Amino acid sequence: MQQIRELWKKIVEEELEAYGLELLGSNEPIRAAGELTLQKPPKPEMGDIAFPLFTYAKALKSSPQQIAQTLKERLSKRSDLPKGEVLTAGPYLNIKVDVTQLAERLYREVLSEGERFGSNQTLAGKRVMVEFSCPNTNKPLHLGHLRNDALGESISAILKANGAEVHKVSLINNRGIHICKSMLAYQKFANGETPESSGLKGDHLVGKYYVLFSQWEKEDPNAILEAQEMLRQWEEGNPVVMELWEKMNRWTIDGLNQTYAKTGVSFDRYYYESDTYLQGREAVLKGLKEGVFYKEADGSIWIDLSDINLDKKVLLRSDGTSLYLTQDIGTALARHVDWPFDALIYVVASEQQYHFKVLFHVLKRLGCDWAEDLHHLSYGMVNLPDGKMKSREGTIVDADNLFDQLTELAKGEIKAKEREDLVGDVQQTSEAIALGALNYYLLQTTPTKDMVFNPAESISFNGNTGPYLQYMGARIISMLRKGEEEGLTTESLPFDSSLLSLQEERELIKLVALYGEVVEEAAKEFNPALIATFLYDLSRLFSKYYHDHPILKAGEPALVKGRIALVTMVLQVFKNAYKLLGIPFLETM
Repeated sequence: MQQIRELWKKIVEEELEAYGLELLGSNEPIRAAGELTLQKPPKPEMGDIAFPLFTYAKALKSSPQQIAQTLKERLSKRSDLPKGEVLTAGPYLNIKVDVTQLAERLYREVLSEGERFGSNQTLAGKRVMVEFSCPNTNKPLHLGHLRNDALGESISAILKANGAEVHKVSLINNRGIHICKSMLAYQKFANGETPESSGLKGDHLVGKYYVLFSQWEKEDPNAILEAQEMLRQWEEGNPVVMELWEKMNRWTIDGLNQTYAKTGVSFDRYYYESDTYLQGREAVLKGLKEGVFYKEADGSIWIDLSDINLDKKVLLRSDGTSLYLTQDIGTALARHVDWPFDALIYVVASEQQYHFKVLFHVLKRLGCDWAEDLHHLSYGMVNLPDGKMKSREGTIVDADNLFDQLTELAKGEIKAKEREDLVGDVQQTSEAIALGALNYYLLQTTPTKDMVFNPAESISFNGNTGPYLQYMGARIISMLRKGEEEGLTTESLPFDSSLLSLQEERELIKLVALYGEVVEEAAKEFNPALIATFLYDLSRLFSKYYHDHPILKAGEPALVKGRIALVTMVLQVFKNAYKLLGIPFLETM
């Protein structure tokens, strides 16, 4: 569809300039009026492409309506026009695309490209690193992490679909005062409890003691001082503290990996804050020697940010210990050495916008020319219907518990519809439905916006949900399987796209043609919600078409062939788009 639009745009631009040359003796006034823009008409009967002509009225000394009519007359005399119909709608010149020709081309492309249909090479040769998840080793993953993970996986898949070489990384935040809080509480209250003795996943066990520290801190003001002392001992390499740290880190990471396996999250490489913070400290000390940073009287090291209209920021504390910013400096430096990237995308909540503005500026000041290619994919908070989550108070929505809850809700839907025998493995199918529900719900909102997650709403088999989309795919598979069982064969018949004359068929063909553009735009904007919206629009239109018009029993074999071909195209788009959003494709539901 994009190729057709660009071709029509080129032709209309040529006619505008030729008209200007004839009327004014020069086409410069037309060029000075600006680039010709494309819009979508508000109603299908008005065409598929609209060219507003307001900006050319002054240059051509004529009303936009008259310009539109003149262009239509001029275009009618050309012999090189693509198939289609030229219309006018007031100040707009509209084009109705020849859907028959479009459908034939699409069908060939879908059959030949299959799972590659909709992909492109706009980012070919680009190496893009995507950082996401980045859990702390003092607690399990929660609902906020799930939005982060869904965005990270989806953006990575979308960038790959646009031809980029993608490297997925995560930073394990395994050092700092927050880690020491869990360790200290465990040391004081655990009595040797382990994941095996407690029956808890390792990350849940460690998280239990993070909550206990918060409770203890409210009663004892010295608790935080003890945690700070433990951090100092950790940085000095105290063997007792290091042994406890390694043990609790191992428990947490084992638990996190179980959650990742369940939710379809994977990485090409892990980085650990305990490995990179020293490199960050070295970079800060080097910057101090070179005059990039300065030292306060208490020994702390700072950067003056007045050149970006901010105040100042500490990079190393007076006792020499590092901050988040310090380790992020070291991590970025290590990554560019390990896998020289053309761009690095940080998928991190909007609360950290200031942090990344400072980080990118510090790296520029340190002479890293690649700092221009760092991007913060900022996303909004995930709240519950009854408010915000607070991890230190133990009121977070645990990722494992939420996934299990969604799985049970999916099982309930399957049993209520009496489809246990049809779906095969009920547990496996329920988990696939749960994952589709989770990822779609988290991705359908534009990343920058806050959102409210409603588990029961997300798992519904009706409405704008992942299970509804999965059901659309399963419904098509069931229909095609039924055709095979009934001995319906149309393979030997040619595909006659002219038979697809219904308005719904025209709109479905145009939506299939639009898919590749949506994939490209989603990569440009780092926005999977564009694909989610497209999928829902396609599924609604297909559902109406499927309900109102017979496919296998359409009558004439050639028409049956045409409609099966259209359904096959829609099915391939469903499959390809599901992958970009982390929605498992199900053949039965």
